[in-house]
Amino acid sequence: MTSPLPTRLSVAPMMDWTDRHCRFFHRLLAPNTLLYTEMVTAAALHHGDHQRLLAFNDSEHPVVLQIGGSDPTLMAAAARKGADAGYDAININVGCPSERVQSGSFGACLMAEPALVADCYSAMAAVVDVPVTVKCRLGIDDHDNEAFFSEFIDTVAAAGCTYFDVHARIAILKGLSPKENRSIPPLNYDRVYALKRRRPDLTVILNGGVTTLETVQAAMQHVDGVMIGREAYHNPYWLAEADARLNGHALKTREAVISEMVDYADNAMRGDVLLKHITRHMLGLFAGEPGARQWRRMLSENAHKPDAKPTLLLDALAARNAIAA
Repeated sequence: MTSPLPTRLSVAPMMDWTDRHCRFFHRLLAPNTLLYTEMVTAAALHHGDHQRLLAFNDSEHPVVLQIGGSDPTLMAAAARKGADAGYDAININVGCPSERVQSGSFGACLMAEPALVADCYSAMAAVVDVPVTVKCRLGIDDHDNEAFFSEFIDTVAAAGCTYFDVHARIAILKGLSPKENRSIPPLNYDRVYALKRRRPDLTVILNGGVTTLETVQAAMQHVDGVMIGREAYHNPYWLAEADARLNGHALKTREAVISEMVDYADNAMRGDVLLKHITRHMLGLFAGEPGARQWRRMLSENAHKPDAKPTLLLDALAARNAIAA
């Protein structure tokens, strides 16, 4: 089955990182990459200012809203708000291992309740016209086996879900922090590949530990696409290079991206946005390049100041270039 969403490359939903400023920056770098919001809980959309929580820039398209929750009624209402706001798809979080998320009975702990996830999917898909997808792990705790993973996927797929982002690790819900859960449980790409062989009717996206274009290209021999996490954030120009290589378009220069971000910051700061809210996502733009430290330092030491202006980005670029020359 062909997904209506671009599948080759996507940037993972990352709490406190993939906000609207980060996504605008990533879109400038990677025009063909699918972007995801941070997780937003269904309860927050129900009780809070959903218009503020769902705000995004039109240039971010295609962009997916990730929702956390386990009450089918609340999840359906949240999905409807997301679709009405213009998101291109809605993603159900069944992968986050944090204790705070577990206390709300959603995230990775829901892998133990595939029927409930299926009910959430059905309720959400019934009220929106955009795709509803699922992001999950390979298993949880002692459930590190093919049978457990297959039962989860098959149960949710039987409800109609055809698109799964799979973080190729289990989650250890007791004893490991979210950070540790991103590195200590071993990667198992083969189990994700086996899912695609067994269920070729599903769109399967591999996530977890991908830091090189070679890994992306190798994985795409087995699955429909690859989701990049922290590498895209810490080394954003790598994301630009991967997008350009995979899609055959010209690579935008860092200088061009910075120029566009100056204009973006100028517009954003006419509201309640501070320069530091934007520049914090750009610190890694010169990762691995001469002058990277000067770029980071200039932004880190000055963007938080009350009188900081968008032209600080140009000053930081000049400082970097002076060292790199």
